[in-house]
Amino acid sequence: MLIDSHCHLNFEDFDADRQEVVSAALASGVQRIINPGVDLESTPQQLRLAAEYPGFVSLAVGVHPNYSTSWTPDAASAMEALAKNPAVVAIGEIGLDYYRDYAPKDTQQAVLREQLTLAARLGLPVIIHERDSSADLTDMLVDWCHALPSQSPLKQAPGVMHAYNGSLEQATPLLEVGFCFGIGGPVTYKNAREKHALAAALPLNHILLETDAPFLPPHPHRGSRNEPAYIALVAERVAALRGISVEEVAQVTTQAACRLFNLPVPA
Repeated sequence: MLIDSHCHLNFEDFDADRQEVVSAALASGVQRIINPGVDLESTPQQLRLAAEYPGFVSLAVGVHPNYSTSWTPDAASAMEALAKNPAVVAIGEIGLDYYRDYAPKDTQQAVLREQLTLAARLGLPVIIHERDSSADLTDMLVDWCHALPSQSPLKQAPGVMHAYNGSLEQATPLLEVGFCFGIGGPVTYKNAREKHALAAALPLNHILLETDAPFLPPHPHRGSRNEPAYIALVAERVAALRGISVEEVAQVTTQAACRLFNLPVPA
């Protein structure tokens, strides 16, 4: 039993065969996917998807850093209203991306702060996107975690670093405040030695498996569309790197996802 903690099933890449993709995922042992948002305009589409696949699709709502310039004074209240839907289990994907020049750094940081504030108010964990921004983002997240009220459910499980690309040393401050780390398709690549080392060294109960479908397909599907059924290949590679069974990886990472997103643990 597996949970794909990051899958963009609502993207148009799946419009032609979405039901077949869902059926293949279920057949491969995927019990649930978390479908994060990238902007507020697409959230109604996400909500329709969750209604079509109840109990299989859970949602996160958020504004991706590359879309930070779309943030308006009314965005926070609109996002809060959307986040109160029972299908929404997180705020995301949010964060900082200094690799692409789509939004100024100060704009990204301001929008991130507003969304972190909203997550804290609603008690919803965050799904964090990071690219070429590790120092600034780590400082912001650690400060945010330290400022959370002691009774907040986020104090022990604040969120997940999606498609984490750093070293164990860089991960340590975030691990110390309770963050989980998303491990996906690139861990199956032969020369991804840093990702291999990270997947082997992180506490297993702080690893979430993810596909980021339709992006970042695992070996041997590189160059094609990724899909949630391929999460099994990620689980197999993590198990091999750690020298444990796939069943243990599936059980512990599924429990970690359920703990973070406040989901029922599959029987």
